[in-house]
Amino acid sequence: MILKAKAFLFDLNGTIIDDMQFHIDAWHDMLNNTLLAGLSREAVRAEMYGKNAEVLVRIFGQDRFTLEEMENISFKKEKNYQQAYLPKLALLAGLKKLLDAAKAAGIKMAIGSAAIPFNIKFVLDNLHLHNYFPVVISADDVPVSKPHPDVFLKCAAELGVLPADCIVFEDAPKGVEAAMNAGMRAFVLTTAHAKEDFAAYGNVIGFGDNYGEVVVG
Repeated sequence: MILKAKAFLFDLNGTIIDDMQFHIDAWHDMLNNTLLAGLSREAVRAEMYGKNAEVLVRIFGQDRFTLEEMENISFKKEKNYQQAYLPKLALLAGLKKLLDAAKAAGIKMAIGSAAIPFNIKFVLDNLHLHNYFPVVISADDVPVSKPHPDVFLKCAAELGVLPADCIVFEDAPKGVEAAMNAGMRAFVLTTAHAKEDFAAYGNVIGFGDNYGEVVVG
């Protein structure tokens, strides 16, 4: 598939790397073995969108934890995730070729993710990706996370491009909804969700389980 845009905006988890099962494992362990939530794996998976604090509030309510407690829980969960995933850490197939082609063509690129900077740095450092992404917008940089459009609108603003000139690469329905709310097209990586999960979104321009068929226009 040939993609033409002035900017490519990438989600991180499930989009640059295929790590969502490791996040589910880490959350499932934290929520059930430490916090005693008693949730099934599928129930945990359904809650995995937005900021970590938002996940905790959805599950336990607004007043269960202080902000400091939520930050500590989040950090411990991410440390466990990184330790488990590091031996498997790799770009999705075809992405390195796409990044090189986009950079050569002058297409601007950014990361817009609900991940905390600690996790984004973990990926960018270990996979040597900093030179591709002059703009990185994390959960800490916007007041409200996806499906609100703030993260992608901030990416576009910092790159100096219009929302309509961006293509967002996403793996989650809430992320595609955020792109739609920002007035952006979206290419979906089916690493975590089936195509049917995106039927409600008219901004989807293509699907792939990796980047092997994606060509810069």
